[in-house]
Amino acid sequence: MNLQSGYPFWLIKDGLPYSFPKLYQDLETEVVILGAGISGALMRYYLVNAGINCITVDSRSVGLGSSCASTSLLQYEIDVPLWELSAMIGEEKAQRAYKCCDYAIEKLGKITKKLDFDEFKFKDSLFYAAYKKDVPNLKKEFEARKKAGFKVEYLNENQVTTAFGFAAPAAILSRHGAQTNAYMLTHKLLQYKKSQAAVYDRTPIVKVSHQSQGVTLQTEGNYTIKAKKIIYATGYEVTEMFDKKIVDLKSTYAVISDQYEDDRFWKNNVLLWNTANPYLYLRTTDDRRILVGGRDEDFYNPKKRDALIAKKSKQLVNDFNKLFPKLNFKPEFSWAGTFGETKDGLPYIGAYDKFPNAYFALGFGGNGITFSLMAAEIITQLLLGKQHKDAELFSFNRT
Repeated sequence: MNLQSGYPFWLIKDGLPYSFPKLYQDLETEVVILGAGISGALMRYYLVNAGINCITVDSRSVGLGSSCASTSLLQYEIDVPLWELSAMIGEEKAQRAYKCCDYAIEKLGKITKKLDFDEFKFKDSLFYAAYKKDVPNLKKEFEARKKAGFKVEYLNENQVTTAFGFAAPAAILSRHGAQTNAYMLTHKLLQYKKSQAAVYDRTPIVKVSHQSQGVTLQTEGNYTIKAKKIIYATGYEVTEMFDKKIVDLKSTYAVISDQYEDDRFWKNNVLLWNTANPYLYLRTTDDRRILVGGRDEDFYNPKKRDALIAKKSKQLVNDFNKLFPKLNFKPEFSWAGTFGETKDGLPYIGAYDKFPNAYFALGFGGNGITFSLMAAEIITQLLLGKQHKDAELFSFNRT
């Protein structure tokens, strides 16, 4: 599946920073990770640190799936608001899911520091009401987050305008968030102890056989990989494997500005997103640009998705200019990507009964990066024969 199109900014900016070989031999390993995007890269990082022998394989060049199209906002907020999620799965589980995302952001900060990766910045996040009718639910959300222990502040219309320079009926300011570059972080993670765990790209897998004692993979070049376990970190491309629908595929759009003279856009350049459905989201970059995303559509096929890029880009620019008319947004690159929504906004992590010796790291939704880190932690523990307290929360058996 073609997961992105247009001109993703990160791919233009960073190109192909590292080269990886194709697989031209038969191999045996303890674990094979299928997918070398951000999910597979984090998975590999955890397995290497746990001393588990593994290799990583991808059909594309590294990072050229959803990872290079990611706008890389890191938020503890899940696509389903906390007060709604509490009604769906119970308050305790809902709070735990939100806290897992918060933990993941903090952990990613530590990992990027260890990797000496400088494109990670902790950021406050402003969640604002798109319409007056959204204010009652925004207040519910504020109370739910406050009760859960998050550092949040409720702002009325005057406070939003005074502090951030745009009009909104109300907002929640959170002290939990970050932004990064998922594409370059993927590459950086895959350089970690690269001699200990090989990575092969441009190596399509045409067949996977699940047996009682392990798995066998056949490549397009007719080479064989034998492993005790397989981890599917291919995201939306595995959805057709399951005998039940677990996710709705969506197309999202993004546009990034030309460089400004300075980076004083709004207060602290916080992450911005709103209550609209689909929601609008904004962030800045280290090289003085503004990125705007949203205008999601149901995904039908890449051709229909791509045909909308020009139209959606204009709409996103207009959306931004309504908020900040004085900033004169001049678009430079625009692109589209595919992502998935689950009913509860949570990922699917762990084993699935019909596929022996397999684990899945499927970080669906707007929290794909933080969910990927949770998947890496949970699956690593399972491979070590240990329990993880959050495994059931994200399991296939929860629904």
